[in-house]
Amino acid sequence: MRTKAPTIDPIHLDGLTDADGLDIDAGASREAERYTGAELGGRDLTGISFSECEFRQLSLNDTKLRGASFSECIVTDLHAPVFSVPRSIWRDVRIEHSRLGSVEAYEATLRGVQIDGSKLDFVNLRSAHLTDVLLSNCIIEELDLGGATIQRLELRDCRIGTLDVTNAKLKDVDLRSSDFSAIRGIEGLRGATIDDAQLSQLAPLLAAHLGLRVE
Repeated sequence: MRTKAPTIDPIHLDGLTDADGLDIDAGASREAERYTGAELGGRDLTGISFSECEFRQLSLNDTKLRGASFSECIVTDLHAPVFSVPRSIWRDVRIEHSRLGSVEAYEATLRGVQIDGSKLDFVNLRSAHLTDVLLSNCIIEELDLGGATIQRLELRDCRIGTLDVTNAKLKDVDLRSSDFSAIRGIEGLRGATIDDAQLSQLAPLLAAHLGLRVE
């Protein structure tokens, strides 16, 4: 059986209204707006909902976005040394050319999400649910997928420092075109697809996991 690729639908945004973000509050519902250069750092936007919105050159450092919802949104040039979005919901979202430090997205739900050409330091997706997700041309220092449930994820041309898949449940996860320095929770790779070169790199970890002695 061939590994199924994620299904990423195109996002078309028309008739957007320019907004500065000064009047948005926690729990608000915003639709069809464009935010350019908005400074939302340090704000409490818990439970906010964005639908069919575009974000450009946005700063979200230390913004509280627990339980936030993003649907059919495009994000370009996002900057946040601390990006706090636990238990958030992302559906049909594209993030491009962004720089994120610590990403706290544990127990989040991602469906139809693409992150392209971005650099991320530490990404916490523990116990998250990912369906149809594509990470392309990204540099990630540590990607923590511990306990996550994942279906149709592709890491395309990415460079990953440490990948943690401890107790993860994977199906149709394609790792073939990416590089990894270290992998934790090797048993959690069940359901992933790798290539011959990656298998050679994983051989010492597999031997240690199985208790094999190579002489």
